[in-house]
Amino acid sequence: MNFKPILIVIGEPYSIFSELVFKLFNHKYYKNKKNKIILIGSKRLLEAQMKRLRFKFSFNLINSKNVIRSQLSKRSINVIDINFKFKKPFEKISYKSQNFINQSFEEAFKLLKKKISNCLINGPVSKKHFLKKKFLGITEYLQKRTETKNKTTMVIYNEKLSVSPLTTHLPIKYVAKNINIKKIINNTKQINDFYKFKLNKKPKIAILGLNPHCETTDSYSEEEKIIKPAIRKLKKDKISIFGPFSADTFFLKKNIKKYDVVIGMYHDQVLTPIKTLYNFNAINITLGLPFIRISPDHGPNEKMIGKNISNPLSLIKAISFLDKN
Repeated sequence: MNFKPILIVIGEPYSIFSELVFKLFNHKYYKNKKNKIILIGSKRLLEAQMKRLRFKFSFNLINSKNVIRSQLSKRSINVIDINFKFKKPFEKISYKSQNFINQSFEEAFKLLKKKISNCLINGPVSKKHFLKKKFLGITEYLQKRTETKNKTTMVIYNEKLSVSPLTTHLPIKYVAKNINIKKIINNTKQINDFYKFKLNKKPKIAILGLNPHCETTDSYSEEEKIIKPAIRKLKKDKISIFGPFSADTFFLKKNIKKYDVVIGMYHDQVLTPIKTLYNFNAINITLGLPFIRISPDHGPNEKMIGKNISNPLSLIKAISFLDKN
């Protein structure tokens, strides 16, 4: 099957994601390209949410055991139905969605394993209710399910500037202990290969320090003992990497225009500035999985559920990226 549709796992059933999906299909570019996308979620719930949000679509039920191109409709939303019992179109997020989300991902993994598709977009999940304390984030959940632990890299991609946190959804008190030379080298090489082979570009990569101004009064300095040695090894492999830079001034316009990617030591060190700079114009890509995985750069957002005020730009960018690449 040369034609490979994009799989979208709805994720948390009570989130803003269904609204974003409907807005995606209302977008002028995707109105006649519905056969490129297969949703995995509850058909009944999607229909109820569609009516509540005042969208108007028809749905085409897909048999997941025999997905062929002729099954997919250009006029309707293609959906693999996952059973989910509900009373209202939108409710508070709770533990009752856990089994539904697991089943949704299970269907996606089956199709990816069969090479029916080679890319996955997932909607947000609740860390509290779905991941609980077993996983730091959905990236770590996917690592476990695909047996790729410690082999993946998180990239928040924007055409002008991308960022990558070395430690993902880790509490700040554990960050220093989880920074090491091997991880910096592995992540940087994955990013470099992604740009080189997927985007046909040799990236200029900047790396930030951990400590304020890349300095410390302690006898042990992560910059001197870990980051700088990793940079020296990467330069020997002809990778265009520079740093470490102090995070407090790095994201000034005159600095960021020199680079394609910024690697930070922890989540908020790089995600706060990129969201400030580009708002929803970024997508979360996981490198190192056996398939392309992208998620829009937002959470379930309980405060905005059912209000029809959410911005679909990140999801549109995710689909657009897969179309081009």
